[in-house]
Amino acid sequence: MITRRGFMKLFGGSFASFAALGSYGFAVEPLARLNVARYRLTPPGWTPGLKLRIVALADLHACEPWMPASRIVSICERANALKADVTVLLGDYASGMNLVTRYVHSSEWSKALATLEAPLGVHAVMGNHDWWEDRAAQQNGGGETFGHRALAGAGIEVHSNRAVRLEKDGFGFWLAGLEDQLALRPGKIWSRRRMTGLDDLDGTLRQVTDDAPVILLAHEPDIFATVPSRVSLTLSGHTHGGQVRFVGHSPVVPSRFGNRYAYGHIVEEDRNLIVSGGLGCSIAPIRFGVPPEIVVVDLG
Repeated sequence: MITRRGFMKLFGGSFASFAALGSYGFAVEPLARLNVARYRLTPPGWTPGLKLRIVALADLHACEPWMPASRIVSICERANALKADVTVLLGDYASGMNLVTRYVHSSEWSKALATLEAPLGVHAVMGNHDWWEDRAAQQNGGGETFGHRALAGAGIEVHSNRAVRLEKDGFGFWLAGLEDQLALRPGKIWSRRRMTGLDDLDGTLRQVTDDAPVILLAHEPDIFATVPSRVSLTLSGHTHGGQVRFVGHSPVVPSRFGNRYAYGHIVEEDRNLIVSGGLGCSIAPIRFGVPPEIVVVDLG
């Protein structure tokens, strides 16, 4: 039988372990770590000879002290050093938390993102929090958010159900960006089923006018279930890898598919999806088992 002294030692050791894990989850992994997640693949139907490097940043959630403008600048410096052909931003620039000391204004985070460089440009889509934090856009039921305007003002192309054709070494490819799938909230009712998306996958893909490969940018990965094989690769964020992850599994994932599209490289029926673990935090400033990351994808 365990003695009182033994119980107190066990309790003290357990408490210290939980305190250490909590400190790591709140102070170390969200703030002090930055990984580079690398993927290399040649999707079905990819143009022979086309070698393309994509660097992707997702889910910054700009706020202090967790993601100040100075940290965004340092992330952009690290991204530039990875020598992308094209850099993409996958949405959620606005904070999604109340536990902040200051919200970083769109003029600040967009100025920081303006330091990104890539020969084929920097291209962006919006995320759900970029819509939810803009009361005017919610009342209007669409149009542009302050995030759209801030990025465009910083010289970054924003894709709202739009496809553009780019070229690398004489080989063409399409970059298609969807508007957010959870853009409009129904008043004060928090129900995913009631949210209205402004995405138009079919209309976006109709803008593709040749057989060059298509890369799709979509903030939420749930759209992947209906993405046709015509799309070579879908890039998403939103889930943060669950933000807390144990042995490849996240207890809570903001997706109706649970862990199916939570994180990493997913292949279904020869279709490819890569979901970034993101950079910032949403709801609560904690990360455990899924540190902030920049994604690098080498195609071909």
